[in-house]
Amino acid sequence: MNFMTYNTLLYYCYADIANAEQFAADHLIFCKSLSLVGRIIVAEEGLNGTVSGTADACKIYMQAIHADGRFAKTDFKIDEVTAPSFIKMHCRYKAEIVYSGLRDTSIINPNLQTGKYLEPAEFSEMLNHDDVVVLDVRSNYEHNLGKFKNAVTLDIENFRDFPDQIEALAKYKDKKVMTYCTGGIKCEKASALLLHHGFTNVYQLHGGIIKYGKEVGGKDFEGKCYVFDNRITVDVNSVNPSVVSVCYSCTKTTSKMINCANPECNEHITQCDECGVELHGCCSVQCTTHPRKRPYDGTGYYVKVPQPLGKI
Repeated sequence: MNFMTYNTLLYYCYADIANAEQFAADHLIFCKSLSLVGRIIVAEEGLNGTVSGTADACKIYMQAIHADGRFAKTDFKIDEVTAPSFIKMHCRYKAEIVYSGLRDTSIINPNLQTGKYLEPAEFSEMLNHDDVVVLDVRSNYEHNLGKFKNAVTLDIENFRDFPDQIEALAKYKDKKVMTYCTGGIKCEKASALLLHHGFTNVYQLHGGIIKYGKEVGGKDFEGKCYVFDNRITVDVNSVNPSVVSVCYSCTKTTSKMINCANPECNEHITQCDECGVELHGCCSVQCTTHPRKRPYDGTGYYVKVPQPLGKI
């Protein structure tokens, strides 16, 4: 019996795209022709995507991306999955491929200056050095679920809040600052901004947490990694794994993450199965009474209502 095999691809590429809005429309048609599902952001500064489909379709997609000279350097993180990790295919034009507010390329341009890449083995070797600070540039809900041992985390709700943290990070200017995020895309701008503000020894984990887990077994990454598809979380550490997150509702140890079933709240929280059942997938009793509360099926993942293609 032949079993269909599926892949999920995580990637980004900073590259100049002329007429990016039209590119997004054309790229959506191409993805649909391969029966891919996923979410891709297109901007004048590049591509940021997670797509999923059959292994054959994903292979064709990667070949097409690499065949375009603008995107030849794209590094794909490939996960084997039992089923596609999305339900629909979206390809949207936006002002940035990861929203930061750092749009002035005369100040921040990842194609010209970023922190020095560290491959996963190099990052692992440097983790415990005394002159190193490991900096997580992700949002609260992400690092609450999992982070590197002894990492400095930031109290931010979104990456666009990162620039406001520079002053608080100034005390680490005499250290080697090793930045990391899920797949590497946020570190490109975060490390560039640190360099712009006078940090001199700035590094970034090439390929992010996902690549680190694949290449060195995720050693010293505590907890799980949040991902932006219907898997919600993935395992990273096969060397010395642990669970560091607790239930938002009862504080019992759990690694399960959901979105609140109240769509107007939609809070990212960790919640154990027992509290999930009791609160119908909501973060609070108040949210359980919301008239638009979504049915909770135990996953805590909800498909967004499709939006028209265009500027957002």
